[in-house]
Amino acid sequence: MFQKIMFRSDMLRCALCADAPCGRACGRLDTAVFLRSIWFDDEKAAASRFPAENPCAGCPAPCEDACVRAHEVPIRSLMTRLHDEVKPDLELPLPDTEERLRTRLCGIPLENPFLLSSSVVASTYDMCARAFEAGWAGAAFKTICSFDIHEASPRFSAITGDNGSIIGFKNIEQLSDHSVTENMEIFRRLKAKYPTKFILASIMGQNDEEWEELSRLCEENGADAVELNFSCPNMMEGGLGSDIGQVPELVERFTAAARRGARIPILAKLTPNVDKMSPAAEAARRGGADGIAAINTIKSVINVNPYTYVSEPSVHGMSAIGGYSGNAVKPISLRFITEMGQNPALAGMHLSAMGGVETWKDALEYILLGAGSIQVTTAVMQYGYRIIDDLKAGLNMYLAEAGFSAVDEARGLALESVSETTDVIERDTINFPKFHREKCIGCGRCAISCADGGHQAIRFGEDRKPVLDGKKCVGCHLCVLVCPERAIGSARRRITRA
Repeated sequence: MFQKIMFRSDMLRCALCADAPCGRACGRLDTAVFLRSIWFDDEKAAASRFPAENPCAGCPAPCEDACVRAHEVPIRSLMTRLHDEVKPDLELPLPDTEERLRTRLCGIPLENPFLLSSSVVASTYDMCARAFEAGWAGAAFKTICSFDIHEASPRFSAITGDNGSIIGFKNIEQLSDHSVTENMEIFRRLKAKYPTKFILASIMGQNDEEWEELSRLCEENGADAVELNFSCPNMMEGGLGSDIGQVPELVERFTAAARRGARIPILAKLTPNVDKMSPAAEAARRGGADGIAAINTIKSVINVNPYTYVSEPSVHGMSAIGGYSGNAVKPISLRFITEMGQNPALAGMHLSAMGGVETWKDALEYILLGAGSIQVTTAVMQYGYRIIDDLKAGLNMYLAEAGFSAVDEARGLALESVSETTDVIERDTINFPKFHREKCIGCGRCAISCADGGHQAIRFGEDRKPVLDGKKCVGCHLCVLVCPERAIGSARRRITRA
């Protein structure tokens, strides 16, 4: 039996509307909430919340009439699949509390592991307040500095998928354009209204004195911890931002300066624009840091216009190298988190991970590789603070099914499975693909890819179904990846090479 999983491809035309017309049209079911859960890989929690009796049975589907893309999203079918396919296979109901999600950041309680990362999504009192009300555990406030900030327009660009959703995101955004005094007032107001929420104050100084002073002010005005921005790719002038993160001596020096200004926990936010992150991380520990935040955005150039010859974002005919983020950078970030999680010189330091987190599964990958908290920006910019509902519900459901009583029990469990080199990989067996012929639509994508990018081990039968030549197959599983219907899996049988 196939595992009952629903995918974004089942609902690619859904726009994930604000105040969605489909939900208002139904009257019996907020379809928009369930659609959003499917989009964010949270179909099990959604099915757990679904009514015992399917309200969509026999319904004329006014939700599909009201959809902004009328009849382009199979809403009734998706709701019925949640009820008929996913709900019966649930191992457990959605937990009725979020106690499993509670954790700590450098000893300070967090309601859950999810924080807004330092960026435009956490740049005003109102924005942070709305995020806290939505369920985020805290926020890394947009980097505070004494510089005169004037932002460019436009300052964002993106690489998008087939349905317009963002795969990779570029920004040339800089730091907070509020004064230090204004930002300190925001901290005081937030802490007074939301005393249990975590305020991580991101700062950037120009010299030792500024790093120390900003750190001191943040502590005095209610910040729970300080994050040192050694990594912004858009603040490189005069040895700022990512220029610091590439020089361990400067990381140690300015971390020590910030430590002189405050007793609260300090995290060093490091740049991925290096070969290895450990030298800077170890330098941060020597300077007095309690944890590491990683990764910040990656230096990038994207979308060069073939007619103007200018890359995006184009500002009056000029562009600049900027920071790349979004789901596309997650593998790179996971690699750095793994490096630090495996480094004994960093044992005991808190790892606050970020880079491409959209779903609870993305977050879980970081946790399994050693992260203790998760920061999010690009997904919030695209989908809004509301994604916290599925981040929490999906992770909570997973922890319950896996038998974990706390999120910390999952931290680091995958570290031993990752090697820095491929020398340890077993190479004496072949794990053949398995074709699920009842799901196959006969498109031939597997045969094309195997012929032109593999080992010519798949041919079409007369019924347009794939046939495997076991003598040629090397078990690379390219066919598994390219199948648009997910009709190819992995066989349990493993053939040992002669």
